[in-house]
Formats: sequence, C-alpha cells, structure tokens
Amino acid sequence: MSFGPCCLNTFTWGGTPTGTETKLAGKNSYVAGDNKDAAVLIIHDIFGWKYPNARLLADHYAREANVTVYLPDFFDGWVIDWELVEEERFDKIDMKAIAEANSREIRGPEMEACARALKAEHGFKRVGSIGFCYGGWAVCQLAHKRHSPPLVDAITMAHPSWLVKEDIDNLAVPIQVLSAEIDQSFDALKGYTFETLQKLNLPFDWVHYPGIKHGGLVRGSEKVDKEREAMASAKNSAVAWFKEYLH
Repeated sequence: MSFGPCCLNTFTWGGTPTGTETKLAGKNSYVAGDNKDAAVLIIHDIFGWKYPNARLLADHYAREANVTVYLPDFFDGWVIDWELVEEERFDKIDMKAIAEANSREIRGPEMEACARALKAEHGFKRVGSIGFCYGGWAVCQLAHKRHSPPLVDAITMAHPSWLVKEDIDNLAVPIQVLSAEIDQSFDALKGYTFETLQKLNLPFDWVHYPGIKHGGLVRGSEKVDKEREAMASAKNSAVAWFKEYLH
C-alpha cells in the first residue's frame, strides 16, 4: 500500500473548530458534541487529526446529526509538513516510510480499540464510523463480520483507498459509499464493491460525484469547479446516514 500525491492537495476552509481534545483508548482525540447515546468515529486521511477540514466536519456531524464525534490521532503525533504540501514538493515527502509506519497491521488494532471503547467504556448505545481515503479500508475492518457483537452499527467511506476485495466481502453492517468519479485509488474496485453490496443484502447508499477527484470531499476547494458543492453534499449525505442509523 502507498500514499499518492493526490491525497496531498489541500485547501483549508474558513472557520475555527469548536470542539475540545481528550483521550480515546489512549489516543489523543478531537471531540465535538455531547450526545450520550450516539457517537461517530472519524478515521482521518493522511492529513491527520489536526487537519482543520476534518475537525470542521466533526463539528458539522455533531451539530447536524446530534452525535458525539471523536477524531483520534492514528499517526502518533506525526503531522505532515504543510509547506511541502502547499508547494507540491512531493518528492521531499517519504511516502513509503509513512505508509510503512501506518500499515494495516499497526493501525488496525488501534482503530478497533477506539471503536470498542466507545461502547464498552463510554457507554454509547449506537456507534457509526466514517473514513476518508486512508480511512476507507479502516471503517470496513470495523464493520467486519468477525466482530461479535458488532463494533459499529453503520459506516461511511469517502473516496477510499487501500481497499482489497476481502474488505467488501466481509462487511456486516449498513454502509454508505461517497464515490468521486475520478479516483485512481478506488476505480478498480468500484464495480466489484457495488455488485458485492447487492449480494450481501446489506442496506447501502451509494452517492456518485461527477467530475470530482479523489480527496475532493474533504478538501472542498473553492478553486476547483464544483468541489465545494460536492463537499457540502457529501457532508449532508453522511449526516442523513448517521441520523437514520444512529437514532
């Protein structure tokens, strides 16, 4: 698995996140909202838990879906060099090393521990999870049929990466797919995913974003045609999904 430069094109929205920082299963976490019964776990992309866009999305989910949202740090304090990203000097970023340090084998158990803690330690009755890009494979693992009782009650993945067929084959909870049209990280598995979800007979929601590139649903750049509108639409879709399955 590897990260691509497409994941590194960023745009920071206006506004200031309004949540606080806490711990979840030993991980530093951003938290927004105060619902005691329903929670959402965000699995971040390469930008990490301090990325303003991710925190602002957490605020929106908390407010609009009436949930408590946790955004843990799954990179153990590592934060990408913003200047390198802004200047598109991707050759200065060791993508291979980043991928190795954050492999499925290393981060998967930590993500499962966070999801498990929401019900077992924090007392939430219903838990959802949403993953962007790198977080796509992760939410599928949280929704795997091997978990009994289930770790999560519903998931959303937006322009996912690192997926393999087995991730889709073993899903056991309702899933929402927010799919960018131009997505080299997901294109090869789009057809398989859609066909398999029908065979699994799970409730699912598939939203297609014409003309939108991988990363656009969290980036939301006003400089890219229709991307800001797609970001807002994806946020609304996720909110509706959480409201349906977490309440």
